[in-house]
Amino acid sequence: MLPVKEALSIILAEVRPLESETVDTLSALGRVLAEDITAARPNPPWDNSAMDGYALRSEDARQASKDSPAALRVIYDLPAGSTPRGPVNKGEAVRIMTGAPVPDGADAVVMVEKTEARGETVLVFEAIRPGANVRKSGEDFASGDMVIREGTVIRPAEVLMLATTGKAAVCVKKRPVAAVLSTGDELVDIETVPSPGKITNSNGYGLCALVKDSGAEAVNLGIAPDTRQGLMDKLTEAVKYDCIITSGGVSVGDYDFVKDVLKEMGSEMRFWKVAMKPGKPLAFGVIGGRPAFGLPGNPISSMVAFEQFVRPALLKMAGRKDIYRRTFPAILTAPIKKKPGRVNFLRGSLTITDEGFLVKPLEGQGSGMISTMVQANAFIIAPEGVSALEEGEVVHVQPFDATVLQAVTPGY
Repeated sequence: MLPVKEALSIILAEVRPLESETVDTLSALGRVLAEDITAARPNPPWDNSAMDGYALRSEDARQASKDSPAALRVIYDLPAGSTPRGPVNKGEAVRIMTGAPVPDGADAVVMVEKTEARGETVLVFEAIRPGANVRKSGEDFASGDMVIREGTVIRPAEVLMLATTGKAAVCVKKRPVAAVLSTGDELVDIETVPSPGKITNSNGYGLCALVKDSGAEAVNLGIAPDTRQGLMDKLTEAVKYDCIITSGGVSVGDYDFVKDVLKEMGSEMRFWKVAMKPGKPLAFGVIGGRPAFGLPGNPISSMVAFEQFVRPALLKMAGRKDIYRRTFPAILTAPIKKKPGRVNFLRGSLTITDEGFLVKPLEGQGSGMISTMVQANAFIIAPEGVSALEEGEVVHVQPFDATVLQAVTPGY
């Protein structure tokens, strides 16, 4: 059996980022940028007012105070979206709205709260320094500046920047499209009430959800029967996509055909057992340049294997650099016993307290115990050489549910 790290290294060595495509800016959210973005224009494009108030020459209000206000003649109003009708000369002011261009001659804006309008005159009750309440042209970035680098994952902030620079479309890495196939004569689709001996194809739906949660697209190919020809027909359809994910049929039973059929179709099999629990029977190969994963049939085993191996591969295919789930130390709140020889990924409930991170191993760690997967928000990683972990011991955890980190009290 291969160690987990070695198996992951083999997988990632076979995976390459996909080609690029151009999409509209809003559709680029969550994608990896495939070009450098330079600003075609400065931001702000011109000196503009940061306040509703009056644009003036600061020297005209240099001595202004509550007891001795400066009196200036208001020559016109300047709403946002308008252009100045003329310069501001000595003793003059322009009533200006936030975002409007600062007229020539003016070098500051006094906020309206520090003034009093009296007909065509405004009284200024505060001394104003040059540049006060003025956003200077290019103070955010200048024309030609690099504003987003290739390889950046596009968040809402990057969408805002792209829109600010006038990029209606942008070049990004393609999203991987993964074909998901479940195998087994015992399976029926979700809309069918299982008869005796049958079970619902939950893996197909769970794995499609994991694919989407990884930022990729999923195509559910349904169920393949436990026959060589039936499986080959389904896999022939699957190889049209960027990645192939099957569940079931990778053990050593008489009807476990996935590895053999993949070989018959020209797949180069790299391994089919990993020293981990759950998820030991895991096949990986490459067919037509596409990674093919044969995951276990037990639902929790397939989910654990997906998280450790398939998710990093899909993220790398999408051009991501941050392809691994974060792991960090937490204090164990109950003891764990295990057999040495395999890394165990135990379902745990991670909580955040003033004392730090605490993790509780959940009851019911069997590969078919879906209820504990629902209760869990992290994996407790028990190393292969360890046979016991004690309460109070520091262990490494791997959160797979982002909501656990939202439990932190806001710092404001």
